[in-house]
Amino acid sequence: MRRLLTVLLFACAALLGVATPAQAHNVLIGSDPQDGARLATGPGKITFTFDQPVRQGFAQISVTGPDGTRWEDGKTTVDKHKVSIGVKPLGPAGQYVAGYRILSSDGHPVAGKVTFTLTAAGSGTASQPAPASSAAAPQAPDLSAQAAEAAQNGGAGMAVLWIAGALVVLGGATVVALRRTGGQGTPG
Repeated sequence: MRRLLTVLLFACAALLGVATPAQAHNVLIGSDPQDGARLATGPGKITFTFDQPVRQGFAQISVTGPDGTRWEDGKTTVDKHKVSIGVKPLGPAGQYVAGYRILSSDGHPVAGKVTFTLTAAGSGTASQPAPASSAAAPQAPDLSAQAAEAAQNGGAGMAVLWIAGALVVLGGATVVALRRTGGQGTPG
């Protein structure tokens, strides 16, 4: 009886130990430029570094200037732990916000931002007028890409279902084992 309970306890502990890392979201551990940086010239590229690899297919970075103008150039790229995008030559001096939205390694979206200040106006002032539609309404993320990737990778929801099912089976096995050994161990 003790042997059975010990095995069941170890099995439950192993399942819970496996479930914990699967629930961890990606965490931003660095950026280039750094949050709060003061720059004399604008960066040609913005890079975010995370503690875990970022999933492909749903990563977005936007760069917004002090007047609401968007300055990102091209598509967001993912290289394991790093997510980056090119930046057009910046315009007015002031605070810029680089926002990101990624699909975490556990399947959950993670968003955040860093800010940096351009201390002198860049060359993009006259040649980069503010796009009216982009400045007024930031692009909504393509949720179909997120859903497709989560379905392809199973998502964290499936892990929770598997763990819950395993716990139900272990609980049922414990009840059956206790009932069987309860009647056999008593002397007559």
